[in-house]
Amino acid sequence: MSLTPPDSPPDPGRQLSLFGTEAADPSVADLAGLLAGPGEVVRMGGTARLSVVVDAGWRVHVLVAELAARGLAATWETVGDEETGQRRHTVRTAYTSTLAPLALAWARGGVKRPPAAFHLNGRRLRIWLAAAGRADPPGFRLRLGAADEQCWEPVGRALAAVGLAGTLLDAGAGGPAYRIAGRRRLGRLAELVGDRPTAAPPADWPARPGR
Repeated sequence: MSLTPPDSPPDPGRQLSLFGTEAADPSVADLAGLLAGPGEVVRMGGTARLSVVVDAGWRVHVLVAELAARGLAATWETVGDEETGQRRHTVRTAYTSTLAPLALAWARGGVKRPPAAFHLNGRRLRIWLAAAGRADPPGFRLRLGAADEQCWEPVGRALAAVGLAGTLLDAGAGGPAYRIAGRRRLGRLAELVGDRPTAAPPADWPARPGR
């Protein structure tokens, strides 16, 4: 059953880095970070809709807030997995022409693939991390879309370009995902994504040194 978003979702947090989340105002282009991970985009005529399946309720609240900051309302539904007993949450926007340019850039013949100019920044990484980031001591893991093999390599290059070169994990190692490891890289990740959202557990958000 779809539910309407909370009236007052938690503050997504702040970031003071020049290259992080306050480097520019929030924009729909930031949602490319969701597509770098497990997010999906579907086109219908001149409109498109974004959706992503997440594994924790706190991710729903953070993503709803991030979408609202970009003028997009979202709904979600919760489904239980009969085999594992785990609950999954699907967050989705309505179909809107606002998302059409993003869909045109990423959807090629029904296959999701980053455009040639794709890059990552603090805001895109923050959204990706909110949807699919998890501590993986001594590193941090960013989950990818299981069926999005054409995305994995270009997304890995984009991570390396911002100082976050990671190791690609296959399904046998808990992937597909990129694992970011090393004190310097983890510090860089924390700098780029900004302060932990109120709803996020401390263990699931990278902390800047000294925080």
